[in-house]
Amino acid sequence: MAQSDDIGFTWADLRGAFGLLTRLPLPGDPGPAIARGARAAWAWPLAGAAVGVLAAIAAALTQALGLPPTIIAALALAMQAIVTGALHEDGLADSADGLWGGHSPGRRLEIMRDSRIGSYGVLALTLTLLIRWSALAALVPGGLLAALIACAALSRAPMAVLMAALPPARPGGLSRSVGRPPARAVWAGCALATLIGAALTGWAIVPLVLVLGAVTLGCGLIAQARIGGQTGDILGACQQLTEIAALCVLVALWS
Repeated sequence: MAQSDDIGFTWADLRGAFGLLTRLPLPGDPGPAIARGARAAWAWPLAGAAVGVLAAIAAALTQALGLPPTIIAALALAMQAIVTGALHEDGLADSADGLWGGHSPGRRLEIMRDSRIGSYGVLALTLTLLIRWSALAALVPGGLLAALIACAALSRAPMAVLMAALPPARPGGLSRSVGRPPARAVWAGCALATLIGAALTGWAIVPLVLVLGAVTLGCGLIAQARIGGQTGDILGACQQLTEIAALCVLVALWS
């Protein structure tokens, strides 16, 4: 059941968003941030943008040193993984193992809870990292910095969409403990992500929003069909796939 539509737009929401999606410490009492739960979903694109900014700084510094695009792209990816603790990559790997490795919803959820990584997870991580790395390298030098920030912000909004649209697939877990975001928080997050993306990419935001919407819909349909809802792993996988889709759109438009 969705939480109250009271959004609040408070510091606690920012702290909650950064605490949930990054390893970046923010000052203040964590209690109110934890209590806000999914009502802080409107701020998730801001946490994503912060991840993108730090990755862009790393890319800019290495670019100034005259390093080749392949190394610049790799170091940007490394910075993202450090800042997030590879949270979303872990969700992608667990989702790949569970969704395609089990023969029933219960078994798929059991596999997704297993900390060990299987063949599907390894393949998913390898292929998605390769695509992200190739896309980022292709955007050097012109659009890399804007792409890092825009795609990081845009790809955090679909997580809130799925969280609100689908019920939790298991009785426990991160998704149920955080709750389901109210509709106004989801719309506010999508609007904020779109504004950030538009400021950095201009008219490219139109195909970006359309493609990300299609990918989010696909993730939701697969999750509903395979496990009957969403989990934290599904949300992480959706973030990774929408970020990849956004990067590919920008490569197609800008390269």
